[in-house]
Amino acid sequence: QVQLVESGGGLVQAGGSLRLSCAASGRTTSSSAMGWFRQAPGKQREFVAAVSGSGGSTLYVDSVKGRFTISLDNAKNTVYLQMNSLKPEETAVYYCAARPRLAGPSSWGRDYAYWGQGTQVTVSS
Repeated sequence: QVQLVESGGGLVQAGGSLRLSCAASGRTTSSSAMGWFRQAPGKQREFVAAVSGSGGSTLYVDSVKGRFTISLDNAKNTVYLQMNSLKPEETAVYYCAARPRLAGPSSWGRDYAYWGQGTQVTVSS
């Protein structure tokens, strides 16, 4: 059974940085694409970033390009999301997700088969 466990969320001031981690068990992160999504209170879930199993291909939502970086450590079965220059409107629960085996990166939540429980990120102004 695939399990994804996020960590690294917390409270940060606007302009600050956080690094989220997602540890996978039950499969290797190299076997398919992984993604990060977020959901703010009262809003729909939003795609943030995705990376291929090799780490060679990435996707980002336009609003985070140049500030967020998604990366993989396949030796640790972990995917990371480095978030810099955070904004108050980026306060949300951040979720890690995994696509089915051998599938590539996607910005569509429905393409992901496995989800973590989420980690809260709060950005104060």
